[in-house]
Amino acid sequence: MEAQALNRFIGTSPRKMMIVIDLIRGKGVEEALSILHFSPKHSAKDAEKVLRSAISNLQSKDQAGRVDTATMYVKEVFVNGGPMAKRISPAPMGRAFRIRKRSHHLTIVVATRDAKVKAAAKPAAPKVAAVEPTPKAKKKATKATKQESTTETKES
Repeated sequence: MEAQALNRFIGTSPRKMMIVIDLIRGKGVEEALSILHFSPKHSAKDAEKVLRSAISNLQSKDQAGRVDTATMYVKEVFVNGGPMAKRISPAPMGRAFRIRKRSHHLTIVVATRDAKVKAAAKPAAPKVAAVEPTPKAKKKATKATKQESTTETKES
């Protein structure tokens, strides 16, 4: 079972958020929360908020009630660029510099480890015993046998 949370139009650049989310990708939920809570980066607060939302989404999806956070892990985390606000800053000699205020969208997908184990336990497809040679290989083999037979007839 998995659930996702999405926070859109976050007012920092996507590059700053990538530094933070690379720390939690693939980790357990409890470990990811502690990493984000004690991270000195400003983007960690937004990422922690979205992670907590994804956890609550997964718990509300379960019909039985609450899912143990020890069995949850961060399946996917990614950042998409959002709209840019463009501003002009005065520069020397009557010129103007453009300032681009970036934003991004953050998506976090949380899943339970049980689903991961079941996916890995699927039986593999049966292997094919013998594979026939390709047509090129057949041609090469027939040419070689023809050459051998012609040399034998010439010798006799």
